[in-house]
Amino acid sequence: MEFHYTVSTDKNMEDVIQAIELQLQKHNFGVLWQLDLAQKLQSKGIPFDRQYRVLEVCNPFEAARVLEKNDLVGYFLPCKIVVFEQNGKTHIGLPKPTVLIGLLYDEELQAIAEEIEKTLIQVLESSK
Repeated sequence: MEFHYTVSTDKNMEDVIQAIELQLQKHNFGVLWQLDLAQKLQSKGIPFDRQYRVLEVCNPFEAARVLEKNDLVGYFLPCKIVVFEQNGKTHIGLPKPTVLIGLLYDEELQAIAEEIEKTLIQVLESSK
């Protein structure tokens, strides 16, 4: 099983991020913050010439729900969606919540992670 889910699109970076934000809102998720990795690396004197963004996303209701069951889930929060350009395409991906939660060996948390993963995959598919 892959640890991630990734799709590609012909849309540019800004259009994809705007679509992701809109789709997330439809599912009670929001972008907490966004890291422009290329800009950050360049500000440290490290050459990096590709667009690469990391979006930290969260549904506060789901976050509270899983944290009530196990504080270690906080190590996986917030969820990440990565948008990057490679070979003329824009890629959108995320680490699968089911894989991360699977490390805790808790069937109830696994079921919740499956719901969240399904939602986030819908967001990616609708954003491409």
